[in-house]
Amino acid sequence: MNSSEYESNPILDKLPKHLRQYIKPQNYEDYTPINQAVWRYVMRKNVDYLSKVAHKSYSEGLQKTGISIDNIPNMYGMNRILKDLGWAAVAVDGFIPPAAFMEFQAYNVLVIASDIRQLENIAYTPAPDIIHEGAGHAPIIANPEYAAYLRRFGEIGCKAISSAKDFELYEAVRHLSIIKEAKGTPAEEIEKSEKHIEFLQDNMGEPSEMAFIRNLHWWTVEYGLIGTLEDPKIYGAGLLSSIGESQWCMTDNVKKLPYSIEAAKTSFDITKKQPQLFVTPDFAFLSQVLEDFANTMALRKGGLSGLQKLIDSKELGTIELSTGLQVSGNFETLISHEGKPIYFQTKGKSALAYREKELVGQDVNQHETGFGSPIGRLKGINIPIEDMSPRDLKAYKIYEGEIVSLDFTGGINVTGKIITGTRNLQGRIILITFENCKVTHKGITLFESNEELYNMAIGEEIVSAYHGPADLKSFDLLDHSLSTGSQNNDQLGLSELESYYKLIRDFREGNNTIISRTKVFEVIQEKYPKDWLLPIEIYELAILSNEKILPEKIKAHLENIKRDQPNLGQLIDDGLELATIKTKV
Repeated sequence: MNSSEYESNPILDKLPKHLRQYIKPQNYEDYTPINQAVWRYVMRKNVDYLSKVAHKSYSEGLQKTGISIDNIPNMYGMNRILKDLGWAAVAVDGFIPPAAFMEFQAYNVLVIASDIRQLENIAYTPAPDIIHEGAGHAPIIANPEYAAYLRRFGEIGCKAISSAKDFELYEAVRHLSIIKEAKGTPAEEIEKSEKHIEFLQDNMGEPSEMAFIRNLHWWTVEYGLIGTLEDPKIYGAGLLSSIGESQWCMTDNVKKLPYSIEAAKTSFDITKKQPQLFVTPDFAFLSQVLEDFANTMALRKGGLSGLQKLIDSKELGTIELSTGLQVSGNFETLISHEGKPIYFQTKGKSALAYREKELVGQDVNQHETGFGSPIGRLKGINIPIEDMSPRDLKAYKIYEGEIVSLDFTGGINVTGKIITGTRNLQGRIILITFENCKVTHKGITLFESNEELYNMAIGEEIVSAYHGPADLKSFDLLDHSLSTGSQNNDQLGLSELESYYKLIRDFREGNNTIISRTKVFEVIQEKYPKDWLLPIEIYELAILSNEKILPEKIKAHLENIKRDQPNLGQLIDDGLELATIKTKV
């Protein structure tokens, strides 16, 4: 993705390349008149209803973030306003990997799926769309406490370690979102995809860190309530953008629970309405629970369990040793002794870093086939190597030019000639380089080379383990291809219907007042008898003009649609009520 393909700003300029690959141009001109009508209907309904049940930050945030009720937001216009809040927004390609989504948040960037739901999915869609992202997520970040939580969640969440099952579920949900919004997808294909997701959700095995933190994200950022159990308010974007579920969640059918770290263990089904929701007393409490959860992660605990999580994930990850040395790669095997790791091995390209900066000469070219090293203390010596002063190292003959045989606790032996050592800024040794080196474990050779140099990591223990590389520049992380989909509606025969939507839109905005709304309605009634949204827009204009006959004709027509399609009854009734309410404001 070239930055020239989207409108950049100082916040977006700081994004690393691997995140920029998910950004795509918004192509505002691709939004059709029906897309605009869908946005307007949802926003008018939401603002009317949510002003009563949403946290006060929602209504205030709509104004602060420049979200219009009548028009789909333009990303450029949003960014001009968001920059005053220290944030930015970008259009992305639908669902993106959870870790990438959260990493965007860590950079104070909202990711907004630029597509918009189809009219038939106006009440709810599992696919990320601009209604969910723009009208749901954006307004609440105007609250400073919540914005801080969102950013912190991104920083911690993008380090969560996933499992192979997580990726399989992500791919399945992404597939469902695509086919559900694609025109003409057979119902049986959607049902098959939903059942596949249900199967995966029921067979995830031991939940990963990413599964837990995804749950926390769902029950706060997406479906969170705030206040008291008796009188909760909505702040979650999923509820703010769903005209159906925002009403449903306020009924006694949905159990309200006090928010706690237990929410991390509560899974969810993206294809169904939520049977329970969690209520936080305030936004600050969200950060408290997040930090409590972070204390359970390998990011802060490290150790044998953290290393094992990275091995099980089969994804690029990093361990940090007690010296601050960071090893990044795909961790393959480990050797443990008395509950502690004493040796680790990566497979394929690996790199070493210190304080998130790659060490000179320790890149993926140097470690193209992997990196392995013992960790821990030397056998029979109380002081760990990392705590040895230059005099201590010389006394134990761990010194340049010496041929040594180092026995580690647990049976690892390293034999070879020391060439040099690498120290951190505090002067502690973090790496020792050997030649003619042999590494064994209880007589079994782990590494042997005469000409190739061997770099031994120094560290008594693993203090941190997390997803992704220490230095983002060490690895080629560009693996995403943008879809070629467009907002343009290419269904046969629809262009005429779109033109009528545009006529009514232009009339409402004062761009074309020389049209007969009655004639437009009659054409819709005859040619598109199942369309209900445009008749509601015409009804609204007729009510505003104090017409008598046309509104009654439209209401009669809509009653016929409700009889033939009962599932549209609530949507139609709400639309008619909104038109009436507007005349009273």
